[in-house]
Amino acid sequence: MALTLALVEGGSLFGAVSAMVLISGRSQILDWRDVAWLVGQAGVLWLCCIVAFYYSDLYDLRIVRSFGEFASRLLESFGVAFLLLAAFYGLFPDTRVAQGPFVSSLLIVLGFLLPLRAISYSVMRSRPFVDRVLILGTGALARQLIQEIEARPNCRFAIVGVVDDGQSSRTATVSHSIRGALEHLDQIVREVRPDRIVLALAERRGRLPVRQLLEARMQGIIVEDGVEAYERLAKKLAIESLTPSDLIFSKDFKKSRLKVAGGRALSLLVAGAGIVAFAPILALIAMAIKLDSRGPVLFIQERVGKHARTFKLIKFRTMHLATQAASEWVRDNRHRVTRVGKWLRKFRLDELPQFINILRGDLNLVGPRPHPVSNFDLFLREIPYYALRSVVRPGVTGWAQIRYGYANDLSEETEKMRYDLYFIKHLSLWRDLCILIDTVKIVLFGRGSTSTTTFEALTPKGVHTR
Repeated sequence: MALTLALVEGGSLFGAVSAMVLISGRSQILDWRDVAWLVGQAGVLWLCCIVAFYYSDLYDLRIVRSFGEFASRLLESFGVAFLLLAAFYGLFPDTRVAQGPFVSSLLIVLGFLLPLRAISYSVMRSRPFVDRVLILGTGALARQLIQEIEARPNCRFAIVGVVDDGQSSRTATVSHSIRGALEHLDQIVREVRPDRIVLALAERRGRLPVRQLLEARMQGIIVEDGVEAYERLAKKLAIESLTPSDLIFSKDFKKSRLKVAGGRALSLLVAGAGIVAFAPILALIAMAIKLDSRGPVLFIQERVGKHARTFKLIKFRTMHLATQAASEWVRDNRHRVTRVGKWLRKFRLDELPQFINILRGDLNLVGPRPHPVSNFDLFLREIPYYALRSVVRPGVTGWAQIRYGYANDLSEETEKMRYDLYFIKHLSLWRDLCILIDTVKIVLFGRGSTSTTTFEALTPKGVHTR
């Protein structure tokens, strides 16, 4: 839905801005080359606006849930668009659009996008475009599904009731009425008239109402597995509800060599170019670390990589040396972050030396974040299907990093595991590129950088890994 909205708004906006620029510059048009020149200038305006909208999260319907939120963020994004346009004109002064067309184009953006988005929200929430959903079950999976649907008022789903499976506590679904027991499913379907039935039963063996579901299917009602529905909505896997057979018979976890090679080639290309481009910045950061605090410039820690092999992860040191064995959780180590380290963490600059890890084959640019060796046995024991993280090469950034951020305890690591498995299941070069674009947005705005899964446990004698 968000992608469709972006395409519709982007295409319409480009047409409107092009028309305004052509009308304003009609006196300059002598032949088709003048038309192409003016359309190119309109393209610059349009591109700056679209990038600003994206980095202001205007197309993330999880964040911009209402028209009021959209309107306020739209006004804020104009500042970002102006800065982008000013930077472009600084590099290419001959392409400058006259002040009149620029101002007129911004007015068009306001006058065009505000009613268009208002209509879009109205359409997304109107009855013909909303599926009435009946959830079978009252357990953990049912609760997760309800939470995801309620958190996304624009996802085209409206819960009309829950059917009690008799196998779990009803506290999971207190916000929605229990329509009845599973044995009366046919009567419940007639009463609530759902468009979609989602199976979230705590136990299916001997409990699945096959006849009633077949009858519902013959009536045109969509019958969907709860695990698959949750995956599609949340873009993560419900690992507690997965069965070994779900993974054994899934074809998505076997990746073609072409996809793997594409991701590796992208990583090597960016890492090689990054080391060359950031060489002056790397030198300045190293100098700032030495001047700011006592200790080595680099922090090196044993991490777990592909196939559970260990490697030495390289980062810039961002913390004061520890005088004793240190905890690896954020809540115990905030006081140790140096002045320079706060800025390095805020904009992820402490991660730049990991380009070396990429060239050495330890990391990819995109993948699950590698965990310290000291945590591996704990996570392997406590987090379901944790070993599957090791089937791919870990990354500097990843799906779990941009969707959830850093973790501070075992439950949060389990939540990140849901995203990691989704990434592994849907591995593709296109997804890698999308993750990189989102990572740039997070880095530029310094979001989600106040905590981290593990902290440097340095002693005065060097690196201490636990």
